[in-house]
Amino acid sequence: MPRLPLPLIQGSLDLLVLGALAPRAAHGYGVATLVRERSRGALEIEDAALYQALHRLERKGLVSAAWGLSENNRRARYYALTGEGRKRLREEAANWQRYARAVSAVLEGT
Repeated sequence: MPRLPLPLIQGSLDLLVLGALAPRAAHGYGVATLVRERSRGALEIEDAALYQALHRLERKGLVSAAWGLSENNRRARYYALTGEGRKRLREEAANWQRYARAVSAVLEGT
């Protein structure tokens, strides 16, 4: 029986999007695909939530956007981390890892 994707923890979507854009610019579908592949299908981002996050991050100056051609020669909006976005990713990733270690410590021995 296939395992269903996990629900996203509140507040984790922006971090996932920033992390997906860290290696290179990508269009929305590319971001969603990368998250799904890296998590081995455990995490999936709904289209509406993804594009809301991308626009929110763009308004905050954490990502920039430009039009380009996708792999199948279609016009697509590509998103890339800004310098401020890279800084925020480092900070939030460190906080997330600290949080995960703390939760794991509490759950040890259960």
